[in-house]
Amino acid sequence: MTEAAVQRAVPALNGRLDALTDYPFPRLAALLADVTPRANQQPVLLSVGEPQHAPPALLEQALRDNAHLWGKYPPVAGTPDFRAAVAAWLTRRYALPEGFIEADRMILPASGTREALYLLAQLAVPERKAGRQPVVLIPNPFYAVYQGATVMAGAEPVYLAATRETGWLPDLAAVTEETWARTALFYLCTPANPQGAVASLEYLKQALTLARRHGFVLAVDECYAEIWDKAPPAGALEAARGLGGPDPLANLLVFHSLSKRSSAAGLRSGFIAGDPNLIQAFSRLRNYALAGNPLPALAAAAALWRDEAHVEENRRLYRAKTDAAEAVLAGRFGFYRPAGGFFLWLDVGDGEQAARVLWREAAIRVLPGAYLTRPDADGRNRGQAFIRVALVHDTETVARTLERMARLLA
Repeated sequence: MTEAAVQRAVPALNGRLDALTDYPFPRLAALLADVTPRANQQPVLLSVGEPQHAPPALLEQALRDNAHLWGKYPPVAGTPDFRAAVAAWLTRRYALPEGFIEADRMILPASGTREALYLLAQLAVPERKAGRQPVVLIPNPFYAVYQGATVMAGAEPVYLAATRETGWLPDLAAVTEETWARTALFYLCTPANPQGAVASLEYLKQALTLARRHGFVLAVDECYAEIWDKAPPAGALEAARGLGGPDPLANLLVFHSLSKRSSAAGLRSGFIAGDPNLIQAFSRLRNYALAGNPLPALAAAAALWRDEAHVEENRRLYRAKTDAAEAVLAGRFGFYRPAGGFFLWLDVGDGEQAARVLWREAAIRVLPGAYLTRPDADGRNRGQAFIRVALVHDTETVARTLERMARLLA
């Protein structure tokens, strides 16, 4: 019998993969595959939230100074210096009492926040909750990783509408008691991606109180917290301190990254902080799941967390781009100044059609809002009318591109 005649057995893959929606960017590529921009146009990519500012010089210097450590395996828990730098930053940023954050019990490094947010569901989702399939609450619109983590952990995703009517944040009062009882994990992003809304301190206290009452993990994704317009966003650690109690960080994990704060997306460095019992369990899981951040990267990250000058300049540049956007778009497409982050969430009637027109006519790439949302209970996808626009290029490019965009969509 020839080799070709031997029947090949196809591997049986994890069936949960079939429940994943297409990731937004391959979906966008498919939408635009048959669209060719008109000649002599320089593409401008406003679809991806990849910072274009130059990383601070101290990043390169710290990597050089610690180049002798590339040959060593890094500990999954990071280094004492990294954890101390993060604890000191959290204490300063959120006006926490000295010692409130215990560096060696409450902090873990992460390879950016994506891997940590994904892996969290493996930690937080039990087989059953309240006698049924567990629920993970996800804001709608949402970061695709929340959904992927939920599905692959075997939980039911429940999408909480975050629209203009709800202040662009999930309406906690709209969740039923039955759903709360089944909830194992609640992903909350503040400042929100893509709407730029910021949760108040009282909102965060309410969410954490619900987590403790119903026994779930509140995961607060704060990776845009250092890019703000008028005032620094409140943090979940502040809310935990305000609630007090014998275990003030119980049920809470927060996630931060240097990708946006320090324009260092390629460093792949962030951290998880919060409930020491959850951190201990997370550390145990991560020992099996990943290798840890390289020691030179941890040293560079520690240097970045200790420096505020580059963050203030970064924030100034983003604010200038928001000013430029407001000058072009005020009163149009539902424009409002986002309180945090660097995205615009614009109502253009049909996000997919707008994306095709902008790519064909002006080589401007934006992300349709429907690729970040799921239909609500009534079957309506409230992101369908929107596009997400990332203000990541220099101010002149942003202003010029938005002017062209506005003309075409008018």
